[in-house]
Amino acid sequence: MNVRIKICGVIHADDAMAAVDAGADLIGLNFVPGSPRCLDARAAEAIASRVDGQVERVAVFQNAQWDEIERILRRVEVERVQLHGDEEPEDVEALDLPVIKALRGADLEAAERYPGTILLLDHPTEGGGRGKVWPWSQAVDLIATGHDVILAGGLDADNVGTAIADQGELLPWGVDVATGVEGEGYRKDPERIQAFIRAVRAAQESDA
Repeated sequence: MNVRIKICGVIHADDAMAAVDAGADLIGLNFVPGSPRCLDARAAEAIASRVDGQVERVAVFQNAQWDEIERILRRVEVERVQLHGDEEPEDVEALDLPVIKALRGADLEAAERYPGTILLLDHPTEGGGRGKVWPWSQAVDLIATGHDVILAGGLDADNVGTAIADQGELLPWGVDVATGVEGEGYRKDPERIQAFIRAVRAAQESDA
């Protein structure tokens, strides 16, 4: 199994193509008001169209109103939705697309509320694109109990191998990076993306 690689917070179509060219599996399009990576529908549509059929596109929301989610999804083609706030299980079930549900840390009790849903584990208190590391080894129990887990929070090319190795013989479903592959102005740096993906693949091969 390949560890899926998600490049999140893409704000430019060229950055999305850089992720595709480097071998990323998913890109995240941020629709969280107040985030420096928040996109309007027109910008998101341009990015999504540029990489159509080449990578999975994920629309990221946080405690959004349903009419806003529906407005975006009517206009922007995506394959998945990520809910990064306090959304309830019934909110996940109400969506027609596959969902990634973000959790604060490796909270087993919270995870059990979202059976069959891919879980993105971010920093327990400083998540959401802030680039803060946390003890990724805490995810082991969730993976061991059958949950599909995406590791996030402060990952970069220098530490993603450690985060994967911390899971022992198990592999996470995926890894998620935003800050760790950025240059100036929240633009993604192609060389940093490439280095990150090389590090993930090297860690995966070591675990095989």
